[in-house]
Amino acid sequence: MTFNTLNYSKMYNRRIAMRKGIGDAFYSLFLLSVLVGIIGLITLLVQVLTEGIPWLSWRFITSFPSRHPQEAGIFSALMGTIWLMGLTAVFTVPIGVGAAIYLEEYAPKNWLTRLIELNIANLASVPSIIYGLLGLTIFVGWMALGRSILAGALTLSLLVMPIVILASREAIKALPLTYREAAYALGATRWQVTKSVVVPAALPGILTGVILAMSRAIGEAAPVIAISALVYLTFIPTSPLDRFTVMPIQIFNWISRPQNEFRGLAAAGIIVLLIILLSMNALAIFLRNRYQVRTEV
Repeated sequence: MTFNTLNYSKMYNRRIAMRKGIGDAFYSLFLLSVLVGIIGLITLLVQVLTEGIPWLSWRFITSFPSRHPQEAGIFSALMGTIWLMGLTAVFTVPIGVGAAIYLEEYAPKNWLTRLIELNIANLASVPSIIYGLLGLTIFVGWMALGRSILAGALTLSLLVMPIVILASREAIKALPLTYREAAYALGATRWQVTKSVVVPAALPGILTGVILAMSRAIGEAAPVIAISALVYLTFIPTSPLDRFTVMPIQIFNWISRPQNEFRGLAAAGIIVLLIILLSMNALAIFLRNRYQVRTEV
């Protein structure tokens, strides 16, 4: 008995040591993978900051594009981006959040609902250029909106709406069932429960999904190129039916030029775009924390 016990103990210790070694190896592999991505990102950021900061100034932000690097700026692309994101949010948020509320709170659980949910999940992974071609066919051609901000905003709304719907549904689905049961026990109707209990409690997750969807839209170039196709604009859009350009297209235009000065301008444009993107993410975190504290209280 003692001999068998010692053998089993040795085999058990060897297996534990082997499992620990395998675990350490996979941990090191995964850590190395993360470090490769982080190092690559830091390298790109350092290169962008090094090339772009000397060109970054108030004159650069408030000037129009020019063929002379010393006079070129990003003002028209910046205003076009603001116009485009504003209209995209107007179209996307009410429809996307409303669809999520309907699917989670009102829609019957049948084959049609499952088919809709499957299609929404598939649409979230469709390449952005497909949406650009769809917008070019429907909004620019069939609806005769032209290559306008409105056509671009509708196209980007189609692109990011599945993301908003999925994020909002997950936020609503994460709510405990006791929230609804307590409201129903007090005599509330389904609409009162949805309006006063479900939406306020899920608002932090909904806002996070909306801001992340807008963050994706602000960096998309492929669908906007299909709609706008403008890389040189020397006026500010004043209505949704005006022609436009956006920052990713302007940055691409500068990078494609042979002069080294335009690469510095492109780096400065990337810095401005990063500042806007990080500001949107910071706003999402602020709103999420603020409304989450209110909900918990």
